[in-house]
Amino acid sequence: MVKVEGFAADGYDRVRQVLQDLVDDGRETGAGVSVWKDGREVVRLSAGWADAGRTRPWRPDTLVQPYSLSKAFVTIAALVAVRDGALALDEPMAAYWPEYGAHGKERTTLRQVLTHRAGQPRFPADAAGLDLLDDAALRASLASAAPEYVPGTSLGEHALTYGHLVDGVLRAGAATTLREVFDEVVRPALALDAWFGVPDDALERVADLEYADPEWPRRLHAAPWLRIPAGALDTRRANSTAWRQSVFGAVNLHTSATAMAAFFSRLTDEEGPVRALLGASLHDELLASQVTGFDEVFGTRITWTLGFVRDRGKIAKGGIGGSAAWWSLRHRHGCAYLTRRLDDHSRAAEIAAALGDDLTVVGED
Repeated sequence: MVKVEGFAADGYDRVRQVLQDLVDDGRETGAGVSVWKDGREVVRLSAGWADAGRTRPWRPDTLVQPYSLSKAFVTIAALVAVRDGALALDEPMAAYWPEYGAHGKERTTLRQVLTHRAGQPRFPADAAGLDLLDDAALRASLASAAPEYVPGTSLGEHALTYGHLVDGVLRAGAATTLREVFDEVVRPALALDAWFGVPDDALERVADLEYADPEWPRRLHAAPWLRIPAGALDTRRANSTAWRQSVFGAVNLHTSATAMAAFFSRLTDEEGPVRALLGASLHDELLASQVTGFDEVFGTRITWTLGFVRDRGKIAKGGIGGSAAWWSLRHRHGCAYLTRRLDDHSRAAEIAAALGDDLTVVGED
């Protein structure tokens, strides 16, 4: 029997028991859980193994790729450029990136990208032959493609394209890159143990991803939006050093549960680091409900802020495969469940329920 390690303060014992049950039932093979309340970590739990060979126990500082949870930090990097006056949320991106302003994208704005309404929820068919790590060619494919719908008229998470769209406009309009803004501004300002491009000395902390079921990638509702370029859900590719040290902004941040729960615990704080980084106006924009509608990629009704999902109970972001992090508007705690075992979100939902939270995605009008 694999024992869950770590601590849970008084009143949080149920969280430990749920995680232990997930391990005992074989539904979890490697995960971290963290909860922050009133400025301190009240739960820090480690379950199972960090590697496929089950030789490295999961530790509090284990890093793992949480897929779309990465997008929250792409958003913040974009807003840093808005803060600095290099970009504007409602200016056509073509004003900065002329190549992008073609085939119906002439009026597409950064706000539409950040709220998943830019009409490019996937890479175009002619990008199918591109390598997953050929970021210049992938950016160019988005610039030259027609949108799938008139920007601003529909909704669908920009599953793989989000980071490349933001990186493209940062390069063109702010003379910088997503990696540079994250490394030089966002990560130090927010004191994040999180990486777009894991450094050499942190590679030994990275967990190997594995499928709960080999058929999992083909069963996903979002599968049609994840096929181009090939390899985003291929664990052999995702577990490679080349991928871990690259930047694929939509999905390949590597971080720990403690780091994500701490971040979410300070997300709404008017004296916190996110507001200090962005300023009051952009912080308010970041957290405000921007659009509600049926998200084609999620397959449900949803409310987006600039980069987060929001309803009456939480501000959250999850990733395909089961990882999730959130700020509970009801209970005022920040939580994260990060896993290496790629499956659905039922495990995170059970952890949330033990805390009195509900991870159901609900559109907020």
